[in-house]
Amino acid sequence: MDNPVQLLVIAVLGVGVCFLAGFVIKSFLQPKKLDSMVRLIKQGKYSAAQKIAKAIIAKDSRNYLAHYYLGRAYLADKKNELALMEYKLVSQNAIFDKQIPEVDFRKQLSQLYIKFNQSEDALKEFLLLTKLEPTNAEHYFNCGKIYEQKSRGELALGFYQKAIKYNNRHVKAHAAMGLLLFRSKQYAEAKKEIDLAIKLSPETYSSYYYLGKILKENKDYPGAVNAFEKSLRDPEFRQRSLLERGSCYMMANSTDNALAEFDRAVKASKDESSAETLYARYFLAACYERNRDIDKAIEQWQIIYQHNHSFRDVSAKLTEYKDLQSNDSLKEFLTCSQDEFIEICKKVALAGFSMSAQKIDSKKWGCTMICTEQKSDDWMNVRKQLFLLAFSRDTDPIEDASIRQFLDQSKSQNCTKAIICASSGFTSSASGFAENRPIELIGKDKLQQILAKAGI
Repeated sequence: MDNPVQLLVIAVLGVGVCFLAGFVIKSFLQPKKLDSMVRLIKQGKYSAAQKIAKAIIAKDSRNYLAHYYLGRAYLADKKNELALMEYKLVSQNAIFDKQIPEVDFRKQLSQLYIKFNQSEDALKEFLLLTKLEPTNAEHYFNCGKIYEQKSRGELALGFYQKAIKYNNRHVKAHAAMGLLLFRSKQYAEAKKEIDLAIKLSPETYSSYYYLGKILKENKDYPGAVNAFEKSLRDPEFRQRSLLERGSCYMMANSTDNALAEFDRAVKASKDESSAETLYARYFLAACYERNRDIDKAIEQWQIIYQHNHSFRDVSAKLTEYKDLQSNDSLKEFLTCSQDEFIEICKKVALAGFSMSAQKIDSKKWGCTMICTEQKSDDWMNVRKQLFLLAFSRDTDPIEDASIRQFLDQSKSQNCTKAIICASSGFTSSASGFAENRPIELIGKDKLQQILAKAGI
Protein backbone atom coordinates (compact mmCIF):
# COMPACT_ATOMS: atom_id res chain seq x y z
CA MET A 1 0.00 0.00 0.00
CA ASP A 2 3.07 2.23 0.24
CA ASN A 3 3.39 2.20 -3.55
CA PRO A 4 2.57 5.75 -4.78
CA VAL A 5 1.08 4.40 -8.03
CA GLN A 6 -1.37 2.21 -6.16
CA LEU A 7 -2.42 5.11 -3.95
CA LEU A 8 -3.01 7.29 -7.01
CA VAL A 9 -5.13 4.62 -8.69
CA ILE A 10 -7.20 4.16 -5.53
CA ALA A 11 -7.71 7.95 -5.25
CA VAL A 12 -8.84 8.24 -8.87
CA LEU A 13 -11.23 5.32 -8.44
CA GLY A 14 -12.60 6.91 -5.26
CA VAL A 15 -13.29 10.21 -7.00
CA GLY A 16 -14.92 8.36 -9.90
CA VAL A 17 -17.17 6.42 -7.53
CA CYS A 18 -18.20 9.67 -5.82
CA PHE A 19 -19.08 11.32 -9.14
CA LEU A 20 -20.99 8.23 -10.24
CA ALA A 21 -22.87 8.10 -6.95
CA GLY A 22 -23.70 11.80 -7.25
CA PHE A 23 -24.96 11.31 -10.80
CA VAL A 24 -27.08 8.31 -9.77
CA ILE A 25 -28.55 10.21 -6.80
CA LYS A 26 -29.22 13.26 -8.99
CA SER A 27 -30.83 11.08 -11.67
CA PHE A 28 -32.95 9.44 -8.99
CA LEU A 29 -34.02 12.67 -7.28
CA GLN A 30 -34.71 14.85 -10.35
CA PRO A 31 -37.70 12.86 -11.67
CA LYS A 32 -39.09 12.93 -8.14
CA LYS A 33 -38.75 16.72 -8.11
CA LEU A 34 -40.48 16.97 -11.50
CA ASP A 35 -43.25 14.64 -10.30
CA SER A 36 -43.67 16.79 -7.22
CA MET A 37 -44.10 19.87 -9.45
CA VAL A 38 -46.93 18.19 -11.35
CA ARG A 39 -48.58 17.27 -8.06
CA LEU A 40 -48.16 20.79 -6.66
CA ILE A 41 -49.67 22.35 -9.81
CA LYS A 42 -52.68 20.03 -9.56
CA GLN A 43 -53.06 20.99 -5.89
CA GLY A 44 -52.99 24.69 -6.78
CA LYS A 45 -49.69 25.26 -5.00
CA TYR A 46 -48.21 27.22 -7.87
CA SER A 47 -45.57 29.17 -5.93
CA ALA A 48 -44.10 25.96 -4.50
CA ALA A 49 -43.97 24.39 -7.97
CA GLN A 50 -42.27 27.49 -9.38
CA LYS A 51 -39.70 27.42 -6.58
CA ILE A 52 -38.70 23.81 -7.36
CA ALA A 53 -38.49 24.51 -11.10
CA LYS A 54 -36.30 27.57 -10.56
CA ALA A 55 -33.97 25.58 -8.27
CA ILE A 56 -33.49 22.94 -10.99
CA ILE A 57 -32.93 25.60 -13.68
CA ALA A 58 -30.39 27.39 -11.45
CA LYS A 59 -28.27 24.23 -11.53
CA ASP A 60 -28.96 23.41 -15.18
CA SER A 61 -30.31 26.25 -17.34
CA ARG A 62 -30.71 23.84 -20.27
CA ASN A 63 -33.15 21.61 -18.46
CA TYR A 64 -36.08 22.40 -20.77
CA LEU A 65 -38.39 19.98 -19.01
CA ALA A 66 -38.03 22.17 -15.90
CA HIS A 67 -38.66 25.25 -18.06
CA TYR A 68 -41.81 23.56 -19.38
CA TYR A 69 -43.16 22.85 -15.89
CA LEU A 70 -42.23 26.36 -14.77
CA GLY A 71 -44.26 27.68 -17.72
CA ARG A 72 -47.18 25.45 -16.75
CA ALA A 73 -47.02 26.70 -13.16
CA TYR A 74 -46.97 30.32 -14.37
CA LEU A 75 -49.89 29.62 -16.69
CA ALA A 76 -51.94 28.06 -13.91
CA ASP A 77 -51.02 31.02 -11.68
CA LYS A 78 -52.25 33.43 -14.41
CA LYS A 79 -48.78 34.89 -14.83
CA ASN A 80 -49.23 34.78 -18.57
CA GLU A 81 -46.31 36.96 -19.60
CA LEU A 82 -43.84 34.81 -17.62
CA ALA A 83 -45.50 31.66 -18.97
CA LEU A 84 -45.01 32.89 -22.54
CA MET A 85 -41.31 33.53 -21.94
CA GLU A 86 -40.79 29.96 -20.67
CA TYR A 87 -42.90 28.40 -23.42
CA LYS A 88 -41.00 30.27 -26.15
CA LEU A 89 -37.73 28.96 -24.71
CA VAL A 90 -39.10 25.42 -24.69
CA SER A 91 -40.45 25.77 -28.25
CA GLN A 92 -37.05 26.86 -29.55
CA ASN A 93 -34.97 24.20 -27.78
CA ALA A 94 -36.88 21.22 -26.40
CA ILE A 95 -37.28 17.77 -27.89
CA PHE A 96 -40.95 16.82 -27.63
CA ASP A 97 -41.84 13.44 -26.19
CA LYS A 98 -44.27 11.95 -23.67
CA GLN A 99 -42.96 14.29 -20.98
CA ILE A 100 -43.63 17.38 -23.13
CA PRO A 101 -46.65 16.49 -25.32
CA GLU A 102 -46.27 18.66 -28.40
CA VAL A 103 -49.94 19.05 -29.37
CA ASP A 104 -51.08 20.22 -25.92
CA PHE A 105 -48.01 22.43 -25.62
CA ARG A 106 -48.62 24.17 -28.95
CA LYS A 107 -52.29 24.67 -28.19
CA GLN A 108 -51.34 26.47 -24.98
CA LEU A 109 -48.59 28.47 -26.67
CA SER A 110 -50.91 29.59 -29.50
CA GLN A 111 -53.44 30.90 -26.98
CA LEU A 112 -50.71 32.83 -25.17
CA TYR A 113 -49.69 34.45 -28.46
CA ILE A 114 -53.33 35.38 -29.09
CA LYS A 115 -53.62 36.88 -25.60
CA PHE A 116 -50.63 39.14 -26.27
CA ASN A 117 -51.78 40.09 -29.82
CA GLN A 118 -48.87 38.26 -31.45
CA SER A 119 -51.00 36.96 -34.31
CA GLU A 120 -48.12 36.02 -36.64
CA ASP A 121 -46.61 33.70 -34.04
CA ALA A 122 -50.05 32.32 -33.17
CA LEU A 123 -50.67 31.58 -36.86
CA LYS A 124 -47.41 29.61 -37.09
CA GLU A 125 -48.52 27.47 -34.15
CA PHE A 126 -51.98 26.85 -35.62
CA LEU A 127 -50.48 25.94 -39.02
CA LEU A 128 -48.15 23.48 -37.28
CA LEU A 129 -51.13 22.03 -35.40
CA THR A 130 -52.89 21.36 -38.73
CA LYS A 131 -49.90 19.10 -39.55
CA LEU A 132 -49.87 17.43 -36.14
CA GLU A 133 -53.66 16.92 -36.08
CA PRO A 134 -54.72 17.13 -39.75
CA THR A 135 -58.36 16.21 -39.10
CA ASN A 136 -58.96 18.64 -36.23
CA ALA A 137 -61.33 21.30 -37.62
CA GLU A 138 -60.59 23.78 -34.83
CA HIS A 139 -57.01 24.35 -36.01
CA TYR A 140 -58.17 25.28 -39.52
CA PHE A 141 -60.83 27.58 -38.04
CA ASN A 142 -58.22 29.40 -35.93
CA CYS A 143 -56.00 29.88 -38.99
CA GLY A 144 -59.00 31.30 -40.85
CA LYS A 145 -59.75 33.78 -38.07
CA ILE A 146 -56.21 35.19 -38.13
CA TYR A 147 -56.13 35.45 -41.93
CA GLU A 148 -59.48 37.25 -41.80
CA GLN A 149 -58.08 39.74 -39.25
CA LYS A 150 -55.22 40.36 -41.67
CA SER A 151 -57.74 41.12 -44.45
CA ARG A 152 -56.68 38.05 -46.41
CA GLY A 153 -60.21 36.92 -47.16
CA GLU A 154 -59.46 34.25 -49.76
CA LEU A 155 -57.03 32.41 -47.48
CA ALA A 156 -59.45 32.74 -44.56
CA LEU A 157 -62.29 31.34 -46.66
CA GLY A 158 -60.16 28.36 -47.66
CA PHE A 159 -59.37 27.49 -44.04
CA TYR A 160 -63.03 27.87 -43.02
CA GLN A 161 -63.95 25.46 -45.82
CA LYS A 162 -61.37 22.97 -44.53
CA ALA A 163 -62.76 23.30 -41.01
CA ILE A 164 -66.24 22.46 -42.35
CA LYS A 165 -64.79 19.60 -44.40
CA TYR A 166 -63.54 17.89 -41.24
CA ASN A 167 -66.54 18.93 -39.13
CA ASN A 168 -69.67 19.82 -41.08
CA ARG A 169 -71.31 20.92 -37.83
CA HIS A 170 -68.61 23.48 -36.96
CA VAL A 171 -71.03 26.31 -36.24
CA LYS A 172 -68.47 29.11 -35.90
CA ALA A 173 -66.83 28.23 -39.24
CA HIS A 174 -70.22 28.36 -41.01
CA ALA A 175 -70.97 31.76 -39.45
CA ALA A 176 -67.53 33.25 -40.19
CA MET A 177 -67.67 31.96 -43.76
CA GLY A 178 -71.12 33.52 -44.15
CA LEU A 179 -69.73 36.95 -43.31
CA LEU A 180 -66.84 36.59 -45.77
CA LEU A 181 -69.23 35.48 -48.51
CA PHE A 182 -71.45 38.47 -47.80
CA ARG A 183 -68.50 40.84 -48.10
CA SER A 184 -67.63 39.31 -51.46
CA LYS A 185 -71.28 39.97 -52.51
CA GLN A 186 -72.24 36.30 -52.60
CA TYR A 187 -75.45 37.11 -50.74
CA ALA A 188 -77.38 33.85 -51.26
CA GLU A 189 -74.45 31.70 -50.12
CA ALA A 190 -73.81 34.00 -47.17
CA LYS A 191 -77.40 33.77 -45.92
CA LYS A 192 -77.31 30.00 -46.34
CA GLU A 193 -74.20 29.68 -44.13
CA ILE A 194 -75.49 32.00 -41.39
CA ASP A 195 -78.92 30.34 -41.35
CA LEU A 196 -77.26 26.92 -41.15
CA ALA A 197 -75.04 28.04 -38.25
CA ILE A 198 -78.03 29.30 -36.27
CA LYS A 199 -80.09 26.21 -37.16
CA LEU A 200 -77.29 23.86 -36.06
CA SER A 201 -76.97 25.61 -32.71
CA PRO A 202 -79.29 28.49 -31.74
CA GLU A 203 -77.42 28.67 -28.43
CA THR A 204 -74.09 29.41 -30.13
CA TYR A 205 -74.50 33.14 -29.67
CA SER A 206 -71.39 34.09 -31.65
CA SER A 207 -73.39 33.26 -34.82
CA TYR A 208 -75.65 36.22 -34.10
CA TYR A 209 -72.57 38.45 -34.05
CA TYR A 210 -71.87 37.56 -37.69
CA LEU A 211 -75.54 37.98 -38.53
CA GLY A 212 -75.40 41.43 -36.93
CA LYS A 213 -72.34 42.36 -39.02
CA ILE A 214 -74.20 41.43 -42.20
CA LEU A 215 -77.31 43.37 -41.18
CA LYS A 216 -75.17 46.37 -40.23
CA GLU A 217 -73.38 46.40 -43.58
CA ASN A 218 -76.83 46.19 -45.17
CA LYS A 219 -77.77 49.32 -43.16
CA ASP A 220 -80.47 47.41 -41.27
CA TYR A 221 -79.42 49.03 -37.98
CA PRO A 222 -82.44 47.95 -35.84
CA GLY A 223 -82.00 44.34 -36.98
CA ALA A 224 -78.26 44.50 -36.35
CA VAL A 225 -78.76 45.91 -32.84
CA ASN A 226 -81.12 43.02 -32.02
CA ALA A 227 -78.64 40.44 -33.37
CA PHE A 228 -75.77 41.95 -31.36
CA GLU A 229 -78.01 41.86 -28.28
CA LYS A 230 -78.06 38.06 -28.59
CA SER A 231 -74.32 37.76 -29.25
CA LEU A 232 -73.69 39.62 -25.97
CA ARG A 233 -74.34 36.31 -24.24
CA ASP A 234 -71.07 34.89 -25.60
CA PRO A 235 -68.28 36.16 -23.27
CA GLU A 236 -65.76 36.12 -26.13
CA PHE A 237 -67.97 38.40 -28.24
CA ARG A 238 -69.47 40.56 -25.50
CA GLN A 239 -67.18 43.57 -25.81
CA ARG A 240 -67.14 43.44 -29.61
CA SER A 241 -70.95 43.20 -29.67
CA LEU A 242 -71.25 46.29 -27.48
CA LEU A 243 -68.88 48.12 -29.82
CA GLU A 244 -70.97 47.13 -32.82
CA ARG A 245 -74.21 48.15 -31.12
CA GLY A 246 -72.68 51.52 -30.35
CA SER A 247 -71.53 52.02 -33.95
CA CYS A 248 -75.04 51.15 -35.20
CA TYR A 249 -76.51 53.84 -32.96
CA MET A 250 -73.86 56.31 -34.15
CA MET A 251 -74.74 55.63 -37.80
CA ALA A 252 -78.38 56.15 -36.91
CA ASN A 253 -77.43 59.50 -35.28
CA SER A 254 -78.55 58.28 -31.85
CA THR A 255 -75.57 59.64 -29.95
CA ASP A 256 -76.90 59.12 -26.42
CA ASN A 257 -77.64 55.44 -27.06
CA ALA A 258 -74.23 55.03 -28.71
CA LEU A 259 -72.54 56.64 -25.70
CA ALA A 260 -74.24 54.19 -23.34
CA GLU A 261 -73.09 51.17 -25.41
CA PHE A 262 -69.48 52.36 -25.70
CA ASP A 263 -69.42 53.01 -21.96
CA ARG A 264 -70.59 49.43 -21.38
CA ALA A 265 -67.89 48.21 -23.78
CA VAL A 266 -65.20 50.00 -21.75
CA LYS A 267 -66.54 48.51 -18.53
CA ALA A 268 -66.56 45.03 -20.11
CA SER A 269 -62.82 45.27 -20.77
CA LYS A 270 -60.51 42.55 -19.49
CA ASP A 271 -57.40 44.14 -21.00
CA GLU A 272 -56.98 47.93 -20.95
CA SER A 273 -54.48 47.87 -23.81
CA SER A 274 -56.47 45.62 -26.15
CA ALA A 275 -57.61 47.00 -29.51
CA GLU A 276 -61.27 46.51 -28.57
CA THR A 277 -60.92 48.57 -25.38
CA LEU A 278 -59.00 51.35 -27.12
CA TYR A 279 -61.65 51.54 -29.83
CA ALA A 280 -64.39 51.57 -27.19
CA ARG A 281 -62.72 54.53 -25.49
CA TYR A 282 -62.09 56.26 -28.82
CA PHE A 283 -65.74 56.08 -29.90
CA LEU A 284 -66.88 56.99 -26.38
CA ALA A 285 -64.73 60.12 -26.68
CA ALA A 286 -66.32 60.84 -30.08
CA CYS A 287 -69.77 60.73 -28.46
CA TYR A 288 -68.65 63.05 -25.67
CA GLU A 289 -67.19 65.38 -28.31
CA ARG A 290 -70.46 65.40 -30.25
CA ASN A 291 -72.32 66.22 -27.04
CA ARG A 292 -69.74 68.96 -26.38
CA ASP A 293 -68.67 67.31 -23.13
CA ILE A 294 -65.08 68.04 -24.08
CA ASP A 295 -63.48 67.42 -20.67
CA LYS A 296 -64.73 63.84 -20.67
CA ALA A 297 -63.61 63.36 -24.27
CA ILE A 298 -60.11 64.58 -23.38
CA GLU A 299 -60.04 62.20 -20.42
CA GLN A 300 -60.67 59.23 -22.75
CA TRP A 301 -58.08 60.39 -25.30
CA GLN A 302 -55.50 60.74 -22.54
CA ILE A 303 -56.12 57.16 -21.35
CA ILE A 304 -55.80 55.88 -24.93
CA TYR A 305 -52.58 57.86 -25.40
CA GLN A 306 -51.07 56.27 -22.28
CA HIS A 307 -51.51 52.82 -23.83
CA ASN A 308 -50.81 53.64 -27.48
CA HIS A 309 -49.25 56.95 -28.60
CA SER A 310 -50.04 56.31 -32.27
CA PHE A 311 -53.66 55.18 -31.97
CA ARG A 312 -55.61 56.78 -34.84
CA ASP A 313 -55.79 60.60 -34.47
CA VAL A 314 -55.72 60.73 -30.66
CA SER A 315 -52.48 62.70 -30.54
CA ALA A 316 -53.93 65.26 -32.96
CA LYS A 317 -57.13 65.48 -30.89
CA LEU A 318 -55.19 66.19 -27.72
CA THR A 319 -53.16 68.85 -29.53
CA GLU A 320 -56.32 70.36 -31.03
CA TYR A 321 -57.98 70.70 -27.64
CA LYS A 322 -54.84 71.71 -25.76
CA ASP A 323 -55.84 75.38 -26.08
CA LEU A 324 -59.27 74.57 -24.69
CA GLN A 325 -57.82 73.60 -21.31
CA SER A 326 -56.14 77.00 -21.00
CA ASN A 327 -58.71 79.11 -22.86
CA ASP A 328 -61.91 79.66 -20.93
CA SER A 329 -63.64 81.62 -23.69
CA LEU A 330 -63.25 78.88 -26.30
CA LYS A 331 -64.25 76.28 -23.73
CA GLU A 332 -67.40 78.27 -22.95
CA PHE A 333 -68.18 78.56 -26.68
CA LEU A 334 -67.88 74.80 -27.16
CA THR A 335 -69.45 73.42 -24.00
CA CYS A 336 -72.27 75.78 -23.00
CA SER A 337 -75.96 74.99 -23.46
CA GLN A 338 -77.67 75.94 -26.72
CA ASP A 339 -79.48 78.92 -25.18
CA GLU A 340 -76.22 80.25 -23.73
CA PHE A 341 -74.51 79.58 -27.06
CA ILE A 342 -77.04 81.78 -28.91
CA GLU A 343 -76.35 84.65 -26.49
CA ILE A 344 -72.58 84.24 -26.99
CA CYS A 345 -73.02 84.34 -30.76
CA LYS A 346 -75.07 87.56 -30.54
CA LYS A 347 -72.24 89.17 -28.52
CA VAL A 348 -69.63 87.94 -31.01
CA ALA A 349 -71.66 89.32 -33.94
CA LEU A 350 -71.77 92.74 -32.29
CA ALA A 351 -68.20 92.88 -30.94
CA GLY A 352 -66.47 91.19 -33.86
CA PHE A 353 -68.48 92.38 -36.85
CA SER A 354 -70.58 95.33 -35.56
CA MET A 355 -73.74 93.45 -36.49
CA SER A 356 -77.03 92.86 -34.70
CA ALA A 357 -79.09 89.72 -35.20
CA GLN A 358 -82.50 90.13 -36.83
CA LYS A 359 -83.36 86.42 -37.18
CA ILE A 360 -81.71 83.43 -35.49
CA ASP A 361 -82.06 79.77 -36.45
CA SER A 362 -80.75 77.25 -33.94
CA LYS A 363 -78.99 74.24 -35.50
CA LYS A 364 -77.64 71.00 -34.09
CA TRP A 365 -74.11 72.08 -35.01
CA GLY A 366 -74.56 75.74 -33.94
CA CYS A 367 -76.72 78.53 -35.33
CA THR A 368 -77.25 80.90 -38.28
CA MET A 369 -78.18 84.59 -38.04
CA ILE A 370 -79.53 87.11 -40.50
CA CYS A 371 -77.85 90.32 -39.36
CA THR A 372 -77.64 94.00 -40.18
CA GLU A 373 -74.76 96.35 -39.53
CA GLN A 374 -75.00 98.26 -36.23
CA LYS A 375 -74.17 101.88 -37.11
CA SER A 376 -74.40 105.18 -35.30
CA ASP A 377 -76.80 106.50 -37.96
CA ASP A 378 -79.35 103.73 -37.35
CA TRP A 379 -82.01 106.38 -36.77
CA MET A 380 -81.97 107.21 -40.47
CA ASN A 381 -84.63 105.50 -42.55
CA VAL A 382 -82.17 103.78 -44.86
CA ARG A 383 -82.56 100.23 -46.13
CA LYS A 384 -79.87 98.17 -44.45
CA GLN A 385 -77.77 95.48 -46.04
CA LEU A 386 -78.27 91.94 -44.80
CA PHE A 387 -75.49 89.52 -43.81
CA LEU A 388 -75.58 85.81 -43.06
CA LEU A 389 -73.55 84.79 -40.02
CA ALA A 390 -73.06 81.11 -39.17
CA PHE A 391 -71.47 79.82 -35.99
CA SER A 392 -70.36 76.17 -35.93
CA ARG A 393 -69.05 74.18 -32.99
CA ASP A 394 -69.15 70.90 -34.87
CA THR A 395 -66.19 68.61 -34.20
CA ASP A 396 -65.21 68.09 -37.86
CA PRO A 397 -63.63 70.71 -40.14
CA ILE A 398 -66.19 72.27 -42.48
CA GLU A 399 -66.16 70.88 -46.04
CA ASP A 400 -66.56 72.81 -49.30
CA ALA A 401 -70.07 71.34 -49.76
CA SER A 402 -71.20 73.16 -46.62
CA ILE A 403 -69.59 76.40 -47.84
CA ARG A 404 -71.56 76.11 -51.10
CA GLN A 405 -74.74 75.56 -49.09
CA PHE A 406 -74.10 78.64 -46.92
CA LEU A 407 -73.37 80.75 -49.98
CA ASP A 408 -76.60 79.59 -51.68
CA GLN A 409 -78.54 80.37 -48.49
CA SER A 410 -76.92 83.81 -48.37
CA LYS A 411 -78.01 84.56 -51.93
CA SER A 412 -81.55 83.27 -51.34
CA GLN A 413 -81.86 85.62 -48.34
CA ASN A 414 -80.56 88.55 -50.43
CA CYS A 415 -77.54 88.88 -48.16
CA THR A 416 -74.59 90.95 -49.27
CA LYS A 417 -72.07 88.62 -47.66
CA ALA A 418 -71.79 85.44 -45.58
CA ILE A 419 -69.44 84.91 -42.63
CA ILE A 420 -68.80 81.50 -41.06
CA CYS A 421 -67.12 81.10 -37.67
CA ALA A 422 -66.00 77.52 -36.96
CA SER A 423 -64.07 76.28 -33.94
CA SER A 424 -62.96 73.20 -35.88
CA GLY A 425 -61.65 75.13 -38.88
CA PHE A 426 -62.08 74.37 -42.58
CA THR A 427 -60.76 71.82 -45.06
CA SER A 428 -58.31 73.05 -47.72
CA SER A 429 -60.94 72.52 -50.42
CA ALA A 430 -63.40 74.67 -48.44
CA SER A 431 -60.82 77.45 -48.10
CA GLY A 432 -60.04 77.24 -51.81
CA PHE A 433 -63.71 77.47 -52.75
CA ALA A 434 -64.25 80.55 -50.53
CA GLU A 435 -61.52 82.56 -52.29
CA ASN A 436 -62.87 85.39 -54.47
CA ARG A 437 -66.43 84.72 -53.31
CA PRO A 438 -68.61 86.83 -50.99
CA ILE A 439 -68.02 84.58 -48.00
CA GLU A 440 -65.50 84.97 -45.15
CA LEU A 441 -64.15 82.03 -43.12
CA ILE A 442 -63.23 82.60 -39.47
CA GLY A 443 -61.14 79.78 -37.98
CA LYS A 444 -60.33 78.90 -34.39
CA ASP A 445 -57.47 81.37 -33.83
CA LYS A 446 -59.38 84.41 -35.05
CA LEU A 447 -62.54 83.20 -33.28
CA GLN A 448 -60.63 83.11 -29.99
CA GLN A 449 -59.59 86.76 -30.49
CA ILE A 450 -63.20 87.81 -31.21
CA LEU A 451 -64.46 85.87 -28.16
CA ALA A 452 -61.95 87.70 -25.98
CA LYS A 453 -62.98 91.03 -27.52
CA ALA A 454 -66.62 90.19 -26.75
CA GLY A 455 -65.70 89.56 -23.11
CA ILE A 456 -66.60 85.87 -23.18
